[in-house]
Amino acid sequence: MDYIISGIQQIGVGCKNVAETWQWYRQFINADTPIFDEKAIAELMLPYTGGIPRERHAVLALNMQGGGGFEIWQHTGFAPRDPAFEIQLGDVGIYAVKVKCFDVEKTFESFKRRGANVLSADIESAPFVAERYFWVKDPFGNLLQIVETSNFFQKQGNLTGGVFGAMIGTTDLIKTTALFRDVLGYDEVVFEKTDAFTDFKPLVGGNMPCTRILLRHTQKRVGAFAPLLGPTEIELIQVFDYEPRRIFENRFWGECGFIHLCFDVNGMDSLKNRLDTEGFKFTVDSAESFKMEGAAGRFAYIETTDGTLIEFVETHKIPILKAVGWYLNLQKRRPERALPRWMLRALGLNRVRD
Repeated sequence: MDYIISGIQQIGVGCKNVAETWQWYRQFINADTPIFDEKAIAELMLPYTGGIPRERHAVLALNMQGGGGFEIWQHTGFAPRDPAFEIQLGDVGIYAVKVKCFDVEKTFESFKRRGANVLSADIESAPFVAERYFWVKDPFGNLLQIVETSNFFQKQGNLTGGVFGAMIGTTDLIKTTALFRDVLGYDEVVFEKTDAFTDFKPLVGGNMPCTRILLRHTQKRVGAFAPLLGPTEIELIQVFDYEPRRIFENRFWGECGFIHLCFDVNGMDSLKNRLDTEGFKFTVDSAESFKMEGAAGRFAYIETTDGTLIEFVETHKIPILKAVGWYLNLQKRRPERALPRWMLRALGLNRVRD
């Protein structure tokens, strides 16, 4: 393999107000370290923005205890729209984001005490695997699965980490599983079962039977940010007694909801060639280094067979400490080498505190 998948870099969260949305994710998910915070024009996403460059404001924020980040994204040239229907289990797209936590009971009680919209009456237990979690909706209607895990980059006293994975609705489990397994390295099928699952009951449509596949990777991720991003999992859902709808039906990328799942990669040309052979063509490709505030990199998108957007970012430059103009050029490093842990921790010096 001539390309490297270092982990889930971020989940895109389309919203109506960046400041308001990011404040909630800082306070509840501790995503308080910005990699960039920029107002600009999205010129390269034309296939998904009606063929017109769109004004936007985007913040990429990390939780420095570990896990993927959140790219909080707002159209500023028009009022972003919510889905025109109530999203339910099995609808096509990124249905829920998995967020890691240290202690699920303490996190559950903390979220309830602070007024979060917790959907679970008690701690849920995933079937066939020792995984405990609870469901919560952010104030903007996005579903989060807060999952207990022991894998963190560092401990800073907060209950939650960052993105641990995603739950994706699909109408084609075979091809979607093959993409994540054969190309993106999720080679372990933890379970594949069809049933009406009790831990889905708090969800709209959660009483329906579905097929559920949980995927993980057996190989430890490598690359500059791998220690910070950590291991992840992907859960795929297909329903049968309901005609699922596309979550972004009749809307643009960047409107309200989870807009993409983004992987940190190296060797973009090799990845492109591999995806081509599997039938997944780049629909967007910046082709060269693209700047976002002080950060820079090449990005590209593919669609799953259902049209769910997967982004790949090859990072070229990141700010270590913006205040003194300390930026790191990653193109001068061996791609499989992780950045020193002290340098990754130094990203936290850019932290925004409420």
